[in-house]
Amino acid sequence: MIKLSGRIGSIDVFRALTMLLMIFVNDLWTLEDIPSWLGHAAADEDAMGLADVVFPAFLFIVGLSIPFAINNRLKKGQTISQISYHILLRSAALIIIGVFHVNLENYNSELAWMNKYWWEILITIGFFLIWNSYPKREGVMNSLFIGLRITGILLLVFLASIYRGGTPEEPVWIRAYWWGILGLIGWAYLISAFIYLFARTNLAIIIAGLVFFNLFNVGAFAGWLDFLSGVKKYIWIVGDGSMPAFTMAGVTASVIYMKLKKKATALQFLLAMLALAIIMFAFGFGTRPLWGISKIRATPAWIGICSGISYLFFGILYLLIDIRNGRKWFTLIDAAGTSTLTCYLIPYYWYSVLALTSISLPLSLRTGPVGIIKSVLFALLIIQITGVLERINIKLRI
Repeated sequence: MIKLSGRIGSIDVFRALTMLLMIFVNDLWTLEDIPSWLGHAAADEDAMGLADVVFPAFLFIVGLSIPFAINNRLKKGQTISQISYHILLRSAALIIIGVFHVNLENYNSELAWMNKYWWEILITIGFFLIWNSYPKREGVMNSLFIGLRITGILLLVFLASIYRGGTPEEPVWIRAYWWGILGLIGWAYLISAFIYLFARTNLAIIIAGLVFFNLFNVGAFAGWLDFLSGVKKYIWIVGDGSMPAFTMAGVTASVIYMKLKKKATALQFLLAMLALAIIMFAFGFGTRPLWGISKIRATPAWIGICSGISYLFFGILYLLIDIRNGRKWFTLIDAAGTSTLTCYLIPYYWYSVLALTSISLPLSLRTGPVGIIKSVLFALLIIQITGVLERINIKLRI
C-alpha cells in the first residue's frame, strides 16, 4: 500500500498547468473564428466555457497552499502575530495590483498626459521593483534593494496621481470599480488564511467554513440576505461568498491530506477527493435549475461544478505526480508553478509593447485552429521567459 508523504508535488504542477491555461485564455481576445466554449460564457447564459473554470482552479490552488505555507512558518518559530502580519501584507499587495489593473479598463489617454500603454508598462515595472524576491545581502547591496523597493512605491504613487479615466464631461481618478483577478485572490486568501490560522487542522471548522461560504452564496441568490442590503456596499464577502468558497475547498483538501498522512494510504486520499468532487458536483447541478451556471454572476452552480472539477483534477494529478512520479513530464512549465505572479504579469509588458509599436501577426496566424496553436505557443513562451527571469533572480514573491 502506498503511504502519503509530507510533500505534495502535484500542487506545483496544478498551479503551473492552471497558469498555462490562464495565459492561454487571456490571449483568446487576439484570435478570430474560434470555438465559443474556449472563452467566457455571457452573464445571461446558463453555460460555462473553459475560461470560466481556470480562475476557480487558481483560487482552489491558493487554498491548497495555505495550510502548508502557514505550517512552515509555524515550524520556523514565527508567532501568530508575525504570520497575521504576513497575511495582511500579502493580501494588500494582491489587492493593490488588482485595483491598478482594473483601472486600465477605464483609462483615458486623452485626459491623462501619459499614453495608456506606457502607464501599463510603468505600473508593471513598479510591481516588480516592490515585490521582487531580492537575494539576501548585507551592506551596500541591501541598501540598493531597499532603494529599489522605495523607488517602486514612489513610482506607483506618481502613476496613481496622474491617472485619469472616464470622459471629459465626467473625469474620474483611480478607484476600485471591482477588485480585479489578483484583488479577488487577495480577498479570498485573506479570509481563508485567517480561518486556517485559527482552526489549523480542525477539520470540522474547516468544513464548516467551506459550507458557510457556499450557503452564503446560495443565500445571496435566494434572497435570504436581502435584509443586509443596507450594508452590502460597505462590507460584504467578495463574490457573494464564491471566492473564499473556492479557496476553502482547497484548504479542505490539504487539511484532509494532513489528517490522513500518518495513518492512511494514497488510495484513501484519492477516494476522499473523489467523494468531495461528487458532493460538489451534486450541489452544482442541483442548484443549476434555480439560477443557472454563470461565472459573471458567480452562481452556486458555478461554484459547485468548478470545485468538483478542481477536486477531481487534483486527485488525478496526485496520482500522476506523487504516486506515479510523473513530475518530469511537466518540467517544461515548471516556472509557471514556482514564479506564478511573474508569469501572470509578463503579458502586460507584451501586449503594451505590441500596442505601442502597432505590431500584429497576420490574420491567418490568428484564426481558427492555427490561432489556437499560436496562443498555446504564446503561453509556453511566456513561461520560458519566466524561467529565464527566475534564474537571474527576477521573481515576484508576496
